[in-house]
Amino acid sequence: MKVTLAQTAPKLNRSNLNDVITLVKKHSEDSDLIVFPELALSGYLLQDKLHEDAWREEELAQLCKLSENIDIAVGAAMRDGELFRNTALYFSQGKLLSKHIKVHLPNYGMFEEARYFEGGDHFEAFMLKEKKVVLLVCEDLWHESVHKELIGLNPDLIIVLVASPARGFNESGLSIEEKWYKIVQTVAKETQAKLLFVNRVGFEDGLGFWGGSCALNEEGVIIEKLPYFKSLTKTITL
Repeated sequence: MKVTLAQTAPKLNRSNLNDVITLVKKHSEDSDLIVFPELALSGYLLQDKLHEDAWREEELAQLCKLSENIDIAVGAAMRDGELFRNTALYFSQGKLLSKHIKVHLPNYGMFEEARYFEGGDHFEAFMLKEKKVVLLVCEDLWHESVHKELIGLNPDLIIVLVASPARGFNESGLSIEEKWYKIVQTVAKETQAKLLFVNRVGFEDGLGFWGGSCALNEEGVIIEKLPYFKSLTKTITL
């Protein structure tokens, strides 16, 4: 399976859809799946801009059409009436095959997602060519209760869409990177599943996002890692 990790730098406006479409088209001939970060269609610090910029499913028909040639996993702020949800979307075979609403919304320090988003309430797996896949969004993976649920779901592939700001600089690098890699390695080993971790880059209102997207095998070994702070795509064999 050819997978493209799209470590992008979303902007706080709707132009992200055109950027995503451009990358999808670029890799539609050389990849089976392209994975974008959390809120890649929206930007992270939307706050009250949600009322203007959040997406409705029917507005993403172009991604449905493009998924006839390549599967697409992408994060977006989605609107349902007057509710807004931080959502991971999976498009395949010309349709929105699955979506996951972020369950654990951080509401501490620099984060105030619970103020703007309505959280989800469950985790589920979906079937993709006889393989079982689970989508998660960022903070979801920081909870041990979720790890237990993942073990029960018994997936073949876990896809984690992330918007993690850089923090905790030390002599060996970023402490947040160390924490994240420990988590994803633990989860891959616990579930014996391949895992894709796709984190964004770029800056928003004083927050810098570090990237470091990676792919892991079933033993929790990182088989590919992208650099810090650089917007790029990388196609790998998973």
